[in-house]
Amino acid sequence: MQYHFYAMMSRMKNIYRWGLMRNTRKENLSEHSLEVAQIAHALAVINNTRLGGNANPEFIAVCAMYHDTTEIITGDMPTPIKYHNEEIKNAYKQIEAVAAKRLTEKLPNDFKPFFDKIYNPDSQSKKLIKAADKISALIKCVEELNMGNREFAVAEKSTRKAIENLKCPEADIFMSEFMESFSLSLDEQN
Repeated sequence: MQYHFYAMMSRMKNIYRWGLMRNTRKENLSEHSLEVAQIAHALAVINNTRLGGNANPEFIAVCAMYHDTTEIITGDMPTPIKYHNEEIKNAYKQIEAVAAKRLTEKLPNDFKPFFDKIYNPDSQSKKLIKAADKISALIKCVEELNMGNREFAVAEKSTRKAIENLKCPEADIFMSEFMESFSLSLDEQN
C-alpha cells in the first residue's frame, strides 16, 4: 500500500507566508518550520540549562517542525484574520484539527501514535513552540526592515509586544542573548 503523508509534507515549500504583505524575499512554510524547530529546540535547552526544567528539546523540535503542516490543506491564514475574535480563532482551531486528522490518515497505522503525540504536545511544549513561532515571525520582520521594507514596521512592534506578553522566561532569555544578532550583517557577526 502507498501512503501519501510525506509527499504531502513536501508541499510545504509551496505554501508562502505573509501573503498580505509586500516581501523583499518570500518565505515558504518549509523554511519557517525549520527556523521554528531550531528556536524551539533552543528554548527547550534554555529551559533545562538556565531554568532547571526538564523539557525534551528533541521532541519539541520535532513538534515545531510539524506545527504548521495543516497549512498544506488550509493555506496560511493571515494573523489579523485568524485572531480577529474568539469565534474565528476557535473555528480555525477546529479546521486545523480536521486538517491534522486528514494528514495523519495518510500514514500507516503503526505511525499514527507517534504523530498523535506530535500534533498534540503537552502544554509546556506548546508554550515553547508558540514562543518560537512568534520569535520566527519577529526575525522575518527584522530581516524585512533591514532590507528597507517599512511594510513590516507595525508587525515588528506588535510581534515584540506579543512575545513580551507570553511571559515566557525562555523566550525572554533568547531575546536578550540571541535576537540582536539578527540585525547584524554577516561580517558584524564574525
